[in-house]
Amino acid sequence: MMKYLQNLGRSLMLPVAVLPAAAVLVGIGNYILVFAEGNIIGIFIKNGGLAILDNLAIIFAVGVAIGMSKNKDGAAALSGLVGYLVVTTLLSTEKVASLQGIKEASVNPAFENIENVFIGILSALIAAAMYNRFSDVRLPDAFAFFSGKRLVPIVTAAVMFVVSGILFFVWPFVYDALVSFGEVISGLGAVGAGLYGFFNRLLIPTGLHHALNSVFWFDVAGINDIANFWSGEGEKGITGRYLAGFFPIMMFGLPAAALAMYHTAKTKRKKQTASLMLAAGFAAFFTGVTEPLEFSFMFLAPALYVVHAILTGLSLFIAASFQWIAGFSFSAGLVDYTLSFVAPMAQQPYMLIVQGLVFAVIYYFLFRFLIVKFNLKTPGREDDEDLEANDAEDTSDEESAPEKSETSVMAEKIYEGLGGDENVLTVDNCVSRLRLEVNDMDKVNQEKIKATGVPGVNVVGKHNIQVVVGTQVQFVADEIRKMRKED
Repeated sequence: MMKYLQNLGRSLMLPVAVLPAAAVLVGIGNYILVFAEGNIIGIFIKNGGLAILDNLAIIFAVGVAIGMSKNKDGAAALSGLVGYLVVTTLLSTEKVASLQGIKEASVNPAFENIENVFIGILSALIAAAMYNRFSDVRLPDAFAFFSGKRLVPIVTAAVMFVVSGILFFVWPFVYDALVSFGEVISGLGAVGAGLYGFFNRLLIPTGLHHALNSVFWFDVAGINDIANFWSGEGEKGITGRYLAGFFPIMMFGLPAAALAMYHTAKTKRKKQTASLMLAAGFAAFFTGVTEPLEFSFMFLAPALYVVHAILTGLSLFIAASFQWIAGFSFSAGLVDYTLSFVAPMAQQPYMLIVQGLVFAVIYYFLFRFLIVKFNLKTPGREDDEDLEANDAEDTSDEESAPEKSETSVMAEKIYEGLGGDENVLTVDNCVSRLRLEVNDMDKVNQEKIKATGVPGVNVVGKHNIQVVVGTQVQFVADEIRKMRKED
């Protein structure tokens, strides 16, 4: 079950990665419209971005289906789209009214919102399951044309007919529950925003923060914070409050924490720690990708991570209380912050910089105090015997493969630390993490993997392990796959 949830978290990143395109287009369009109201070019560019935001459900149906299928095949994506179209057509207000023999105005409001990200993800998961089960099935010669991958969309459509029948009765209750959950949190105002921020960070290790985010960021429970912020729909000072408080943390707080960890590192490890913290801190500040930095101390010092989650909740609470609003489509980094400045729903976004500077001071001194006071094993503060062993391995490996690129060397070391060909079963990756399945966790040498300078290693089950690499993870994953093919 944990492996399945981890795969889901990884797969959600594919459609989420499309959102920066929407941010750029809507942001540029807004910039133009600020200086030239009604400008045709500005409207054209902005609508290009809204085209993405208005069709997120379809994007998720296709993207998650690819990510959850065993071969990442296009047939799974097509099946996800087919499944989504079947259920949203059968359960549209018009079709439900016809089935119930009533007027459309009398149909349960839940069916007016059937075209949402939740249904998109559900369609994708069913499509991927059908692909994994039926993509290799051979039919009798008379029906051979429909064998294998061609069978998958057909089976998916049939299954979605059944699912649609179930949702006809269940969806109104599910929708009401989601709306109630969102209303409970949103009804708490700024406190609710703070609670959301706290649990958002706590769920990062499991990848389940994506499920929580979908309730507040997308149109699952009617909040739809991202789309409403960029489109200008919603309430000024309220829309975007589940987004704004992340900027002070990702742009200022976490980079300051990285500086604290560098300053508290042992002298002999400061150079290595500096390179790690600089890269991770810059990624957090510029793009809002925080996983490389968070995973660098999440498991080495879990208490410190809880402090980080509390501070994140506090930041969202403060921003929501003062109605300092800025938004993002991908993550709360400098890129999205700059683009959101002229968005219709933005309100005193410059105050988030002031708040961020305050949080930078809090993060730096609080992290530094806690690390020294409790001798927390943050990067660069590992036990001396581990450091010496790692240094020895680094030296020997560098001497044996001077002609290889840095990425190749890192991939080779990680692969060796995982147990190589005999132990590694599958290799995958998300935005910043390698996600691997191994035969025997006891054969994994975590110290050897950490010696490469990666921010962290996370064992998530008996056979599943993650290696946090950072924004270059795709290239490391590709190198490992090449090694497996060569073998």
